[in-house]
Amino acid sequence: MATMQAAPKATRYLRRAVGTLVIGIAGACTAATSGDAGAAPEQAASSAPAACSQQGVALQVLGSGGPMAEGDRAATSYLLWIDGTPRLLIDAGSGSFVRYGQAGGQLASLDAILLTHLHADHAGDLVDILNSGGFETRTLPLPVIGPDAAPRFPGTGEFLARLLGKDSGAFAYNGGYLDGSEGKAMLRPQDVPTGEGRGTAVTIRLADDLTVQAQPVHHGVVPALGYQVSAAGRTILFAGDQSAQSEAFAAAFAGSAPDLLVVHHVIPEGPGQPIGLHRPPSSMGELAGQVAPERLLLSHNMQRSLARLEEGLAQISAHYSGPVSVADDLDCFAF
Repeated sequence: MATMQAAPKATRYLRRAVGTLVIGIAGACTAATSGDAGAAPEQAASSAPAACSQQGVALQVLGSGGPMAEGDRAATSYLLWIDGTPRLLIDAGSGSFVRYGQAGGQLASLDAILLTHLHADHAGDLVDILNSGGFETRTLPLPVIGPDAAPRFPGTGEFLARLLGKDSGAFAYNGGYLDGSEGKAMLRPQDVPTGEGRGTAVTIRLADDLTVQAQPVHHGVVPALGYQVSAAGRTILFAGDQSAQSEAFAAAFAGSAPDLLVVHHVIPEGPGQPIGLHRPPSSMGELAGQVAPERLLLSHNMQRSLARLEEGLAQISAHYSGPVSVADDLDCFAF
């Protein structure tokens, strides 16, 4: 069962029974179990973010927001910890660089960087995180796993070359990342064929205790991936940005019962929403019902979906009866 440890500040919480729902606003988080829906709201008063657990596996939400400048949420990003060490960065959306620093992220200890797709709210701060990492002493190559190319979208390798290429990259001064020179760790990009959400899954063993499976998803015309992360006996499933046309993803992980399923809470139910890009709450509930996670985490939160949260939760609960949490920046889920 996941628990949320205290993060930097607390303003208010709402709990209701959808299994258990925990909503953190403005960086707050609290412990939740399936039997505490009627408990009084808890608040954390710490002025600094609490580190994730020093033992076992933990997922920290660096950015819980989306592509619009709404409130104080950074865009999508997550950091996976194992025994107190940051091991995996998943996405690096705009604003996540600051959260990465607050959380204690270190490029030197990462086994890989996973990119779900190359929208700015998922990859906009990657160059800043790499720039920070240049002040560390990493020497080992660093895998960067992400989608392949499509019209108006470079593949992951080309994306890094456009950012860092020594001749014509936007940040050419960090070009040592492409060849391992100038005191930089060499990046090893891997483009995963997405096939408009119908591509074949790719499994990558990063370490004895860490394996990822990249599963193509449908996100309109955007090459996109979801990921299953298996870490030290725990499993976290990242749906990424995906529409209900991601049948292959749902089928691949049906009944897998991960410790946590992370879905992106971008749109509310009803007409006029970009359902060709994202799942509405009813479809998120259907996915959770198929996958059967121990806990469902709603992240990539936008005001248009948060404004209709109770309606969305009702749609989810029609298909999934387990505990549901709404992510805030720096929330930590320890297993």
